[in-house]
Amino acid sequence: MGKTKINKFKRPSFSPDGLSSTPVKQTGDESEDEDSPAAELLDKVSCSCCDNSTDFQTIPGFLQRDAVRKIGPLLLDRSLAVRETAAGALRNLSACGGPEVCEDMVRQDALTPLSALLRECCTAFDVSSSPTVKGQKHMVEDVANEAVNLLWNLCESSSTAVSVFNKTGLLDVLLHCLQRHPQNMELAISAAHCLHTVTEENAELARSVNAAVFGVLENIMFSTHSSMEYTLLRSLAAGSLWNLKSGLSSAQQSQTLTALATTLSHSLILDAGELIPELWRAESARLSKETTSAAESDHTDERPAGHEAEDMEEDVRGEKMNGGKPNGQMSKTKNDISDLLPRDRLELRGAKALLSAQQTSLEIIVNMCCSDEPSDDEWEEMSSSDESEMCADGMSALKDEEFLEAVTSALRSLLKIMATKNIPQCMTPHQLMSFCEAATSCELVSVRVNALAVLGITGSSLAKEKNTADTLQLIGNALLNIAMKDSNLVVCGEALDALFDVFADGDEAEKAGKNINLLSSLKALQPGFRAKLRKEGKGKYSPDQLCVLDNIRINLKRFISYSENLQRK
Repeated sequence: MGKTKINKFKRPSFSPDGLSSTPVKQTGDESEDEDSPAAELLDKVSCSCCDNSTDFQTIPGFLQRDAVRKIGPLLLDRSLAVRETAAGALRNLSACGGPEVCEDMVRQDALTPLSALLRECCTAFDVSSSPTVKGQKHMVEDVANEAVNLLWNLCESSSTAVSVFNKTGLLDVLLHCLQRHPQNMELAISAAHCLHTVTEENAELARSVNAAVFGVLENIMFSTHSSMEYTLLRSLAAGSLWNLKSGLSSAQQSQTLTALATTLSHSLILDAGELIPELWRAESARLSKETTSAAESDHTDERPAGHEAEDMEEDVRGEKMNGGKPNGQMSKTKNDISDLLPRDRLELRGAKALLSAQQTSLEIIVNMCCSDEPSDDEWEEMSSSDESEMCADGMSALKDEEFLEAVTSALRSLLKIMATKNIPQCMTPHQLMSFCEAATSCELVSVRVNALAVLGITGSSLAKEKNTADTLQLIGNALLNIAMKDSNLVVCGEALDALFDVFADGDEAEKAGKNINLLSSLKALQPGFRAKLRKEGKGKYSPDQLCVLDNIRINLKRFISYSENLQRK
């Protein structure tokens, strides 16, 4: 469906705080969480999962020791700290272990205590608002957030988990968490991500939804809050609505489509290039103000002046080591890639929410534009999966390129639909070439392939119109340059395929082809393409890719013969 999975990574080790009370059954032991042996043991297990997140050989060891069956019952322990840490440990295990581990966790019945925990948390959301219970409620929401993220991981990787989700009625639980957005945005966003995942291609769930479900999602979509977190929440709600659209009547679908378009356009119209620097400046100003206030407060202290500067230096150093959190627990690694950003880094959380909202919106547009029928573009699926591991070592680069893939894929799908329905192209030659130049310089193969497909789709449409030879020349030169110079045969093949589409027929295409010496250029690159295919093919590319490349080799030979026959006439 063109959806890019959002990677979820390890969480930092848990430092228990708050009161030790169960959300349903109140107990009198108000401080047992901090010294709980179970909490300490689970914290070690959770940290072990974090520390071994890149060493996949250690994951089976946890499973062989029956870790899931032993930790699962602790999800319902009377201590909130134990509950949260147990959920966090299982969440880490599911995120680190991948689909096979998630399937194994489902087979070991992790969903039974998880479902019970989520239902107890939702019950506790509605308790009294006394000061003591407020502190407990905050911890309950933290537990629920860990549990929802675990559910998200399992449903994203296991069809069995999705089936259990449908049968046990966990949709109501997610909606309850989703409606907590005025009190706890982090929990609401986690629930929205999970709902967006579990509703995808889930016909059974779509048949069971009622007006109340659509009402919750629509209320979020129509919210007027301007924060980046709400922008993300609205985008995810829009995606879930699109996934569940079959449960709406024809009239409702029309209204929903209009609301979806409004929500997605609002998300995409935001200029991340301007907003993110503004957020950075706002954070710098806030931290500077806090530092100044702390310094002024220190001046009123009666301690010797020599100790003040020393203490401040230690405080600042400590905050830097703890990600800006005073009295925080020092990170165990310098490169923390946790998706749980510190709660006091409000601006950073906003920047992440903005980029996630825009990526989600683009993915939804791809799904809206894509037909339910299989695509006739042989590269579309392979290029977005087989080559996407190239940037796995650089997490920041991976995020940037995932975003680029979503952008280029959305544009590709939109232009293909426009071409099918004979809607005139809307990009100027300058926009088209600027886009192509930027995308083809990306290291991710799927982004380069999408850009070349955009050139091919646009060029083949322009070839049917009059006075387009100049633009076709620009497109032809760009495609030839990539076909001759790109080191990846998949990209070269896509460039050649696009050339065949653009210059297959039409007076304008014939005129442009002569002006750029298309025939002689193709003759010159043909031997090199064949030799490279023989030399690198079997060792570097999959059987499916080799099949497509061989078809392109044959089509290249035929296109040259076809062009030679045209010249003789």
